[in-house]
Amino acid sequence: MTSHRTILVSLCLSALLWLTNNPISAATPHDRFEFISVYPLNDTADLYPTISYDTICGTTCNTTTTVLPAQDTSDIIDSVQTDSLQIDTLTLSSSTPIMDSSSVDSSVLGDSTTSRPSFFKRFIDYFADANKNKKHKKFDFSIIGGPHYSDNTKLGLGIVAAGLYNIKGDTSIPPSDVSIFGDITTTGSYLLGIRGNNLFPADRFRLNYTLYFYSFPGYMWGVGYDAGINDNNATHFTRKQNQFKVDFLIRLARNTYIGPTASFDLIFGKNFERTDILQGAAERTINGGFGATFVYDSRDVLTNAYRGAYIKLEQKFYPDFASNRYSFSRTEFQADYYHRVWKDCILALDFYSMLNYGDVPWTLMSTLGGGSRMRGYYDGRFRDEKSMTLQAEFRQRVWRRIGVVAWVGAGNVFPSFPKFDWSHTLPNYGIGARWEFKKRVNVRLDYGFGKKGYSAFMFNINEAF
Repeated sequence: MTSHRTILVSLCLSALLWLTNNPISAATPHDRFEFISVYPLNDTADLYPTISYDTICGTTCNTTTTVLPAQDTSDIIDSVQTDSLQIDTLTLSSSTPIMDSSSVDSSVLGDSTTSRPSFFKRFIDYFADANKNKKHKKFDFSIIGGPHYSDNTKLGLGIVAAGLYNIKGDTSIPPSDVSIFGDITTTGSYLLGIRGNNLFPADRFRLNYTLYFYSFPGYMWGVGYDAGINDNNATHFTRKQNQFKVDFLIRLARNTYIGPTASFDLIFGKNFERTDILQGAAERTINGGFGATFVYDSRDVLTNAYRGAYIKLEQKFYPDFASNRYSFSRTEFQADYYHRVWKDCILALDFYSMLNYGDVPWTLMSTLGGGSRMRGYYDGRFRDEKSMTLQAEFRQRVWRRIGVVAWVGAGNVFPSFPKFDWSHTLPNYGIGARWEFKKRVNVRLDYGFGKKGYSAFMFNINEAF
C-alpha cells in the first residue's frame, strides 16, 4: 500500500502544479475543488490511477482527478470503502484562487518542515473543546483524571470518562449519558465501574444501570447513632463489593414512567480489627433483589438540571427463595426540585429516605455520608435500618465554565419510626467548585462539614443530585 500511496501523492502534486501553470477562468471566493482518489486495498493488486481533468466554471469550479488527496490539511476528506477499493474525496475551499501558486504551496501542498502542535497545546485544546456542542458526533466522549492522596488509601490515580449521545439522533429529548470510572492506589485498593442513563427515541423507554467492583480499606463503628458518634468504636477492615443494578422504565404519560428494577450485591469484609463489631452477623453476604420503580421526571437535563422536578419511588424485595441469607424489603423515596433564582444561579432541593424492613444485613443497611448526601461524613459511620436526609444547594456559575456551590443539610438514622429521635439529627454544610467538563456535565470538588468537626474532600463527576 505504501508504494501506491507514494505514486498517488506524486500524481496529485503534478496535477495541482499543472493547474497552477494553466489557469482556467477566474475563480471566485466560493471556488471549490474536489480531488478523488481510487486505490486498491490489496497491496498486490495491479491497479494504478490515471489522471483525468474536468472543469466547470461559474459560481463554482469542480476539478475531479483520480489522485490521492494531500495529507495533513484542514480540508474536508470523505472516504468510502468497498470490499476491494477505497475512494477518498478531498474538497478544497478557499477565499483566494487556488490558481495562485503561493496559495497552492501554503494551504494545499503544505510545508514539509512544519511540525505538529506540541503535546501541551493539544492537551489544552482537548479540554478547551470538551464542553462544546457536538451534535454532529454520534457519541461525544472525553476523559479526565489525576492523582489523589488520603490516609487510608495513600497515593492513588483516578480516571473518569464521560459520554453523551442520542439514540438515532433524537435531539428532541435530553441526551443519554454514560460514565466510566476507575481508581487504583499504592495500597492495592481498586475501583472500576460504569453507570448511565439510556433514553430511547421519543423517550418512550429508559434504561438506567450501575455496575462496579471495588476493594478499599475502611472503618466501621457499629449499628445505630450511639455507636457512630463514639470515636472509640472505629474498627479498621477491608471492604470488597461487587454490585449490579438496572431499571427499565416505560413511559405512561408525559414525564411519568414505571417499570421493573433488579439488583445483585456481593459484599464482604476482611481483616476486622474487632469481629465483635458485627454482633454475630456474617462477614460475607450475597443479596439479590427485585421490584418496581415509579418515576416522575421533568428535568431539562439529567446530569445537571436547571429546572424541573424528579420524584422516584422504588419498592424492592430480597426474599428467601432468591437464595438470600437475609430476607428483607426496602422502600426508597427521592424528591428533587430545581429552580433558577437569579442569573446563572440554580437552587436545588433534595429529600431522600431509605427504609428497610425485616432481617437486614449490615452490608445493606441505610447509611449517611459519601459523595452525594451528607457530604463530609464518612460513608457508613452512621448506619441503621432506616435513614432520612434533606439538603438545599445553591449553584452559581461565576465565569465561563467555572462555578461554585454552597449547601446545607441534615440527616438521621434510626431503627424504626417509634424510635426516631430528633436529637440524633446530624447537621451538614459545605462549599464546592465546579468546572464544566462537557456540556452540562460538571466535574466537582466539594468540601463538606459535619458534627464534631467531621469534614472531607470529595472529587466526582456530575452533580450530587
